[in-house]
Amino acid sequence: MKRKPFGSLLMLTGILLFVASCDKTETFDDRWKLENETQFAAIAANPEYSKIHSESGQGYIMYKEVKQGDGATPYFTNRVKVLYTGWYKNDWSKPDSYTNDKGEYIQNKIVFDSTGNRNDIPSTFYVYGVVDGFSTALQHMQVGDKWEIWIPWRMGYAEAGNNSIPGYTTLVFEIELVGIVA
Repeated sequence: MKRKPFGSLLMLTGILLFVASCDKTETFDDRWKLENETQFAAIAANPEYSKIHSESGQGYIMYKEVKQGDGATPYFTNRVKVLYTGWYKNDWSKPDSYTNDKGEYIQNKIVFDSTGNRNDIPSTFYVYGVVDGFSTALQHMQVGDKWEIWIPWRMGYAEAGNNSIPGYTTLVFEIELVGIVA
């Protein structure tokens, strides 16, 4: 009986690929990324929000106008004065805070930065000096506008995260454009 080495090799490769594909274990990052992408998709489907594509080509943000301004719109190279609060949730399916089944109080909404924590003194920075999603919003706002913006992870801190913000996190900001400095 003559053996066909190519056929055996092909069958062995198929078995190895099958075993390897069955051995995938979900990591925290995989679950976190999926949950954050799902939440962003829900906001993108919400008719209360509008879409703005980034000039970088990295995607789009969603925004809702809270207060309409009537001033100038900054350019990418301008310095601006902004009041803002940035946050995300540990579990998008739960409220901002809740009591779990063990009776423990859980703060689910994580505020990672806010001018409110600094006596509501506006921060001054270059439009190009912030994450892509924040910069995209600023370039479409008028002085006096206040927006709620949702930034997908690709236009935020990406897969690496930043300090206390895990990678793949959908970011939410409440932004008020106070002024253009230069």
